[in-house]
Amino acid sequence: MTDSQNKTNLLSMDRDELGGYFESLGEKPFRANQLFKWIYQSFETDFEQMNNLSKVLRTRLAEVACVHFPRLEQVQIAKDGTRKWLMRLHDGNGIEVVLIPEEDRATLCISSQVGCSLNCTFCATARQGFNRNLDAGEIVGQVWQAWHQLEKERKECQNANGKAVQTYQQPGKDPRPITNIVLMGMGEPLLNYNQVTKAIRILLDDLAFGLSRRRITLSTAGVVPGMQRLSKELPVSLAVSLHATDDTLRNTLVPLNKKYPIDVLLQACRDYVDGRARERITFEYLMLDGINDSDAQALELAKLLKNVPAKVNLIPFNPVENVPYKRSGPRRVNAFREILMQNGIITVTRKTRGDDIDAACGQLVGRVDDRTKRSARLKTQSGVGVNINVV
Repeated sequence: MTDSQNKTNLLSMDRDELGGYFESLGEKPFRANQLFKWIYQSFETDFEQMNNLSKVLRTRLAEVACVHFPRLEQVQIAKDGTRKWLMRLHDGNGIEVVLIPEEDRATLCISSQVGCSLNCTFCATARQGFNRNLDAGEIVGQVWQAWHQLEKERKECQNANGKAVQTYQQPGKDPRPITNIVLMGMGEPLLNYNQVTKAIRILLDDLAFGLSRRRITLSTAGVVPGMQRLSKELPVSLAVSLHATDDTLRNTLVPLNKKYPIDVLLQACRDYVDGRARERITFEYLMLDGINDSDAQALELAKLLKNVPAKVNLIPFNPVENVPYKRSGPRRVNAFREILMQNGIITVTRKTRGDDIDAACGQLVGRVDDRTKRSARLKTQSGVGVNINVV
């Protein structure tokens, strides 16, 4: 990608691509290793400070290249410590990025698109419409910005107290400010396959963030061709937004189901983990009062997942303006969970995090210049089942 000054954004390249770029400048490919260390380990973006590069190369890079990432515009911190950053893109659109801190991990939820084209009827992002895909640099840039901000805070605490301080983790735990990445923010990652997988390769790179595949989770509404391709090329952990046990209901909740119904989706899930011992698909199931939370539906879900290496995350519904669903009560959620557990399905109830700053699941909206004009149409329509063609 090039920025507004027609400079190549080096954040958009994985290491192999960057090596080729240096060759095009008449340099050796190993310069990519040096640049990766500067950008991702030292958070240095000023070529002039990269003192193991020649003066001639530094000058040339300043002329033709840049390290450009989304600009931090706003941060909100919830009572439970969850953070939500609004990041501004070069075209004026905004995306939201959420950090969920726990004692033994810190999970960053990042976006893959500006808005979303899938029109799931429970989701705030869907109501914002869709503008465009993010490029790899904009995806990686979310992690870079969040990681950099947390490292700055750690160093400030260390300087103030004379010792290292972790702001969200207990002593002796993983010292990295971010331990897990989930592509579970705005957008459907598998509808931006090439840029998402390039970004993941950068996140995995030992000279960048050095995360393992098990530490990166891609969440999909069920784009089956993308799942099939990902299983062969870059099998990171997979989460599937299921939310229903029959096609009629799922067609309404997740309109993509009309293209890839439940039986096709579940076969793709079985294929995804085939031959990989101990791998499980995480199925996300939003608990909607009186819609998908009955005992009969729990039994049907257990039946559907009987032959799939699965773990189920039950997600309490988080309020979204003008969306006519309600959260299932705690007793109903617990009863649903017990039925799944009794039928041999590993099941957890996801703790709601960051809902007081609209950072919880399904609440991310950003600031989207809606090319689909869906957001304008929805202002004049009510109820569920408003259908947009899935692309």
